Amino acid sequence: MAPKFRDGDIVVAFSGKWIAWSHTVAAYSAFIGALITGLYLHYHKIVQNEYYGYPEEWFPSVSSTIGDRYPERSVFQFFIAITSGPRFALVFLWYVLTARSDSVLPKVVMATGIFRTITCGGWTYVTSTDDHGWHDIFMISYLVATLPWTLGCLALSPQNPKAVKYRKVLAGCFFGTLVPLIYFFIQHKVHKVAGAYTIYSFFEWALVLFDVSFDAVTALDFKNFELLVKDVTGASKGKDKPIGQVFNKGFSWMEALDAVADTYNGYVFWSMLTSLGLVVWYFPLWHMGISGYEVLVMSTVSPFLLGIGSFRSLVVQNIRTVHLLSLTGLLAFLVRSPVLRLFCVGFGISTSCLAWSATLHAERSRPARLESKIMALSLGLVLSSVAKFAFQTNNPIWAIMHAQNGGWNKIGLSIAVLAILRSTRRVDTSGGSLDPIAKTSKTPILTALGVGGLFFGMHSLLSDSSTMILWVWDGFPVRGPIAANGVLTIMAMGIGLFVSIFSRETVSVRSRFLLAGTGAFMVTCYSHWTGYTGALLLAFSLMSLSTTIIGSAARSSPAVTFGLGFLVYNLMVLAHVWVVAYAFVPGGPYLREHTDWIMTATILLIGAGVYATPKDTSNGKSRTKASYSSPQKTSSYYVYILFLLELLAVAQSYLRFPTNDYVPYHKDDKVLTAAIWTVHFSLDNDMWSSEHRMRDVIKELEIDVIGLLETDTQRIIMGNRDTTQFLAEDLGMYVDYGPGPNKHTWGAALLSKFPILNSTHHLLPSPVGELAPAIHATLDAYGELVDVVVFHSGQEEDPEDRRLQSEYLAKLMHDSPRPTILLSYLVTKPLEGNYNTYVGEKSRMKDIDPSDWDRWCEYILYKGLKRTGYARVSRSTITDTEIQLGKFVIGQPEGSNARVNEDQIAEGLRFPSLFKGEGVRGHRYHVFDEPRYFK
Repeated sequence: MAPKFRDGDIVVAFSGKWIAWSHTVAAYSAFIGALITGLYLHYHKIVQNEYYGYPEEWFPSVSSTIGDRYPERSVFQFFIAITSGPRFALVFLWYVLTARSDSVLPKVVMATGIFRTITCGGWTYVTSTDDHGWHDIFMISYLVATLPWTLGCLALSPQNPKAVKYRKVLAGCFFGTLVPLIYFFIQHKVHKVAGAYTIYSFFEWALVLFDVSFDAVTALDFKNFELLVKDVTGASKGKDKPIGQVFNKGFSWMEALDAVADTYNGYVFWSMLTSLGLVVWYFPLWHMGISGYEVLVMSTVSPFLLGIGSFRSLVVQNIRTVHLLSLTGLLAFLVRSPVLRLFCVGFGISTSCLAWSATLHAERSRPARLESKIMALSLGLVLSSVAKFAFQTNNPIWAIMHAQNGGWNKIGLSIAVLAILRSTRRVDTSGGSLDPIAKTSKTPILTALGVGGLFFGMHSLLSDSSTMILWVWDGFPVRGPIAANGVLTIMAMGIGLFVSIFSRETVSVRSRFLLAGTGAFMVTCYSHWTGYTGALLLAFSLMSLSTTIIGSAARSSPAVTFGLGFLVYNLMVLAHVWVVAYAFVPGGPYLREHTDWIMTATILLIGAGVYATPKDTSNGKSRTKASYSSPQKTSSYYVYILFLLELLAVAQSYLRFPTNDYVPYHKDDKVLTAAIWTVHFSLDNDMWSSEHRMRDVIKELEIDVIGLLETDTQRIIMGNRDTTQFLAEDLGMYVDYGPGPNKHTWGAALLSKFPILNSTHHLLPSPVGELAPAIHATLDAYGELVDVVVFHSGQEEDPEDRRLQSEYLAKLMHDSPRPTILLSYLVTKPLEGNYNTYVGEKSRMKDIDPSDWDRWCEYILYKGLKRTGYARVSRSTITDTEIQLGKFVIGQPEGSNARVNEDQIAEGLRFPSLFKGEGVRGHRYHVFDEPRYFK
């Protein structure tokens, strides 16, 4: 039997009355918070009952307030969840206060109190809307249990006259209220008396007040209790625990500032690294093939130069200058020429790789400093991901950003200069011997392979929080995470980084590597929440392995571990481009559609790095206390930064969560304006991010449904971006991203003002050329079901692919029993070849304007709808393809091809006049110079 009294330090001591008061405050907050929220947001709805509404009934019942509507239901459930802890504690303390060895009543009362608490949770979280039967069972059980609880508490009350008096009064009020409550309920339910339910509601709310107040009286009894938490082993002082050593030290603003500066430098590194592929991609994109500028992908292999001893010393001794030179990559936004901007970014990231590799190697003999630098570099990736999460997948300091499209380049550059000046005040320039505690890796080449695999995995999968979400996205209805859930990815990254520092003894490196392999398999092979669970495991594992592998690399020759490591990283980058760009690159067919090979190679490379890790860094149990204690003096500040970043991510997730209350532009006229646009991966002709310009023209054209092509930008060479997130959130539209980046297409997306009830992704037959993606969606357009198909066919060079695709799509559209709109890129001339498969009996589809002979790529087809207008709008410098639009009226039969003048068309059916003549910002009605309208 445990001793009755044990020595130990008192960690926490507080009066028992606070248990009762916390229960009271939380419970009242639940009911009153829900009432205030409901009265403010849904007053007329919550006073409505099955017979009467306002003004006959003017005050809501408890049940209609807490169980019927969002967000008042959520407010109630949130505070009730908080109440549960103090509630169980109150029941337990009451038993401790009243327990007698010769009486069983205290045990019965305690059991009743627990039963009431559980049934309260039942009727709270199973609302009458969810399951009326079970809701009533829980509610009735709760009310029945109130009688023995109340009488038992009265019988067991200690000799406290004041408390006994209050209990008797409140118990009398509670049971006395039941009589008028039942009377007015009968008046409402049986006799259907107007206003009776409002009076009933007041008595119902009184029951709540009396019930909670009855338990609040225990504060008078519990004030004589003092609750103590004793530490009898010294665990609360963190004896021999890394995390305890971290947070037991005092706080220093100077050290905190150092940590912030280092982290920001890490953010700058990742910002330049993630922008390099993006600015390189611009050139093959516009050349439609290899341009020669792709060689700048190799800018990252500059650490090879550190193999020259004199050069390495020069870099280490002038590390501040080298870091400052790397900011050329941030200054690139000032350069208008795409070629010069590319070279600025290439030079910047080359210098940054050199600076970071030299810094890590120079700190190799100081475990604390080395670990801090690695944490800063890893935290820089977290900060980059949080920044992209806040800016809808664009990094505000990229070279493709400027003030006009949402960039924060000047602010970012200014902070970067200050951060470098701060963080480079002290660097070990002695070139001292290796850390005597740590051994060099078994072979630096294996370590280099690990570095390459790690950086590729972190860049390709973690540099944007929505990348792996889109891997597992499979259309509507939503069965997995959405973009706003990217906060979970960021949290998994943060937990992984935390574990890598503070739980090395608990979770070994080998275990984390096995988790990485498991996660990689799940995210590659499964969709929806199952696949995303794997994504979270992978995010956790990659970040938790970062300190181990990078730390091991720093203790060997940087020319080998980082130089060769970045070369391996570059080869992986090229390979992961080859799987989708196989039609345009040498040797492409060998890697065609083999993302699984790329993922397997990534894990094997990381495995090589794990295998090469010295025993002392892969097995925390073999580390000495000295090696553990040294890093702890600065690690706490990085944890504070990590916690702050996670809070920012949570806040952004809340702000970005879709409202799903979108309204079409001309709902009174039941008009659906549809459009198709090939957006060239959201890079305009001058290599600037084009989302804001796209947003403006889509909004001004009053487009309700738009198909976007060439939208899959969730790759390293495209910046791991998602244009649809910004457009959907800013324009207020539902969005289907289309086939994910692991489906090996160039992308097709659908944005709609109308709810997307169902959507299916298709990969059309493409035996030779690039894969042809399609989205087949069903929309709820003004209460009618309308199908929309977004499609991008294969290349002109692959006629057999295009023929097979035309037959596949024609059958898909023919088999749809609903009105259908095709928004497409067909690669055919009107009235020739595959056009006659897309249009005619095989598909039952009609051309929006059969007389428009000047088309090759974009087409709009339809069936079962009244087409009233058709327009073509010039692209400006946003992309290389125009916008095509069609106006349709829902619920009316198909019209004829006879054209009419604009003045014969109702105002709500017309295209905006803003684009007539010279138009605006380079957008105007062209080809016909005006819209066409039809009967």
